[in-house]
Amino acid sequence: MQDVRAHIDALDARIVALVAERSGYVAQAARIKQNAEQIFDGARIEAIIASVRAQAAAAGAPEAVMEATYRAMIGAFIDFERGEFTRLQQEG
Repeated sequence: MQDVRAHIDALDARIVALVAERSGYVAQAARIKQNAEQIFDGARIEAIIASVRAQAAAAGAPEAVMEATYRAMIGAFIDFERGEFTRLQQEG
């Protein structure tokens, strides 16, 4: 069991690094967007979910888990981007 957990921990470290990298791009998006209404893009979200589900299926991963994970992550990043957008607007 320790070996399995060690592998999971190593994967988690890689995932955290990738999510941190993603957050940098989300922060860039907040700087580019002209208004807060541009932050939520339902069509883009659904395209991401479709792509992630297809990638999960091709990789033999559980599609439902991948979709739930991405929906939660996207929701959290929308909140993050709104915060960044607001902060940038206040800074002028």
